Amino acid sequence: QVQLVESGGGLVQPGGSLRLSCAASGSIFVISDMGWYQQAPGKQRELVATITRSGNTNYADSVKGRFTISRDNAKNTVYLQMNSLKPEDTAVYYCNADMLGYYSGTWGKRNYWGQGTQVTVSS
Repeated sequence: QVQLVESGGGLVQPGGSLRLSCAASGSIFVISDMGWYQQAPGKQRELVATITRSGNTNYADSVKGRFTISRDNAKNTVYLQMNSLKPEDTAVYYCNADMLGYYSGTWGKRNYWGQGTQVTVSS
């Protein structure tokens, strides 16, 4: 059983910063791509940023230059440093990970989601 547990959300004023963390635990073989997604009230879940195991990153245009995704493979953890936060960044942020391993005796890949952490940007 694999779990992704996010932490670091909260209430912050516009222009402030937060750092989200997501730690994977359980029967982990290899974590390949990891990422962060956001879901605002009444909207679909959207990609924020992704990072490959080797450190290649991809960002949504709305967060480029403000957010930084990073990971620590030894700790099975991905981070999202969020700076210059805006009210429109308010959302639940979800961690996502692709994990390689043996599933029912066959080597393959499964995708996992965390439970989400609320980020509210308001004065």
